[in-house]
Amino acid sequence: MAGLKCTADFCLIPMGTATPSVSKYIAEVQILIRGSGLKYTMHSAGTTVEGPWDQVMQLIGQAHELIHELGVPRIQSDIRVGTRVDKTQSFTDKVESVERILRERDDPNGTGYA
Repeated sequence: MAGLKCTADFCLIPMGTATPSVSKYIAEVQILIRGSGLKYTMHSAGTTVEGPWDQVMQLIGQAHELIHELGVPRIQSDIRVGTRVDKTQSFTDKVESVERILRERDDPNGTGYA
C-alpha cells in the first residue's frame, strides 16, 4: 500500500467530553495535521487529507491517539477514502471540475453574462 495515493475525508467525534463543544480537540488535531506535511483542507464536518495511503492512515491514527491523550475516553470516526490509479487528481482538482461544469451551465455562451 505504500505506493498507493489516496484522498481521505474524515471526521473525529470525541465522546464522553465534559461539554458538547469539541472545537478545542479539533484544533489540536488540525495542529497535528498541519505538521504532517500532507495536503489537507478542513471543512465544517471534518478534514480532507491526501497523500500516500500509509501516511494518511498513520495520521488518522495519530489523531485518535492525540485526542485520547487529551483525556477523551472514546472516539468515533467517519472515514471515507478514495483512490485512483488511472490519473493523478487532487481533491482541489475534483472540486474545480464540478465548479467548471456549473460555470458552463450558468453561462452556456461564454459571454460572462448569465
